[in-house]
Amino acid sequence: MADILKISSEGPLVGRCGVPGDKSISHRAVIFGSIAEGSSHIRNFLDGHDCRATMNIMRAMGVRIDEISSTRLEVHGVGLDGLKEPNDVLDCDNSGTTMRLLSGLLAGQEFVSILSGTAQIRGRPMARIVDPLRTMGAQIFGRQNGRYAPLTIIPSRLSAIEYEMPVASAQVKSCLLLAGLYAHGLTVVHQPGPARDHTERMLKSMGAPVTALGNTTHSERPHSPLNPLNILVPGDISSAAFLLVGASALPDSNLTIVDVGVNATRTGIVDALSEMGARIRRRERPLQGGEPVSDLIVSGGGLRGLEFGGSQIVTMIDELPVLAVAATQAEGRTVVRDAQELRVKETDRIATTVSELKKMGARIQETADGFIVDGPTPLKGTTVDSHGDHRLAMALAVAAVIAGGETTIHKAHVTADSFPGFESTLRALNVNVQELDWASDDE
Repeated sequence: MADILKISSEGPLVGRCGVPGDKSISHRAVIFGSIAEGSSHIRNFLDGHDCRATMNIMRAMGVRIDEISSTRLEVHGVGLDGLKEPNDVLDCDNSGTTMRLLSGLLAGQEFVSILSGTAQIRGRPMARIVDPLRTMGAQIFGRQNGRYAPLTIIPSRLSAIEYEMPVASAQVKSCLLLAGLYAHGLTVVHQPGPARDHTERMLKSMGAPVTALGNTTHSERPHSPLNPLNILVPGDISSAAFLLVGASALPDSNLTIVDVGVNATRTGIVDALSEMGARIRRRERPLQGGEPVSDLIVSGGGLRGLEFGGSQIVTMIDELPVLAVAATQAEGRTVVRDAQELRVKETDRIATTVSELKKMGARIQETADGFIVDGPTPLKGTTVDSHGDHRLAMALAVAAVIAGGETTIHKAHVTADSFPGFESTLRALNVNVQELDWASDDE
């Protein structure tokens, strides 16, 4: 991947494209397929750094994973109790999903394991999973009494708990449901609002005793082996969001994004853009692995500023940086609140989104739990930095598509974390993209 992207718009986004497989579902398919009995077949796997970190860790614990191609896997499951003690520290790279979900899985194993990763991931909060896992009886040690990785997990007998999550989080919920597969009794997780339910859908399809009723989910140890998966991973709506915003903000755009997962816990960005005046239609496709799928058809048009907060935020937390880009082109004021979770992502996404969009002329201000944008504002091409955050890099690329002149994005290689081929997709949709290595940059 190139270190630097130079982007300038050639006009509206026009055409038909797909997006890579859903990141959340790809992680879970590899993990759950590994503890099933039999061979799971996974198509349209997201071949990104984060999902590869998960795959490499499962291999380190004795799971054979055949790569038929970069996006097609065959996972030879070893069963709930078939994982082996790894020979080394388990490297989560920069993936919070990998560390948090696998903490729940490893808490129930009969061997010692250590989870670590990049400096960035070692600075992200882990007490939100460590505390409830300890309540279940797990022995977990980490820096600052388990607040930060590396996390060392010692074998222990787990007991089920009933847990009230203070903040709705799919990663925390999934961690506890995985631990619940190894615990004595019924694990009950209450969430204060909606959160992604990919874990419940997938485990249930595999025969696990996982049930959900409203915002409460139950998990317990299966009485029979988990069935293997045969799944075509839907396109990732978080990746589609960047294209949706670009097409919504550019007049005369006409774009179709095919086979996108439209799980209701993930479609907040589509709903938000539609409320702002974007013209987005859905064309339903067959279910994939229990997940709803649609083609999304979007055309350019006027946007208006609105206020977003509360339960809306959870359903589009990863898309808020690019929503900020859309807000720069909306008539009036857009307010995003209740999004303090952005502070502890790959970067402080509130601070970095605001600082980088200001460089392009956006009228945007930071708040404690979000941001305020006044629009519409004609963005101008300039030099910006992704801060090593893949979602910010792509949000800035969308801003560059909208802006006048040429925009240079540094540390752009991180787009491959969740959207391999992002630059090629933009080119196919009428965007001028140049890829440069650091050594070849003439600035």
